[in-house]
Amino acid sequence: MTEAVPTDPRAEAGRGRVDLWLDPDDLRWLARHCCCPDDADQETRDRCSRLRFRASAALHKSGLSG
Repeated sequence: MTEAVPTDPRAEAGRGRVDLWLDPDDLRWLARHCCCPDDADQETRDRCSRLRFRASAALHKSGLSG
């Protein structure tokens, strides 16, 4: 397992990102749930995938993924 590297708040802000604190149960739900309708376009499906990936990564990084 690789060592977690702390997030650099200034670098994230430079990318236009904002802080978001979520309950681990909400992250677990988000990581496994897709609300895309059957006729969603690829951009919407890609966005959903990114959000689910980031939720899963946050759980993993915090040691709460299991």
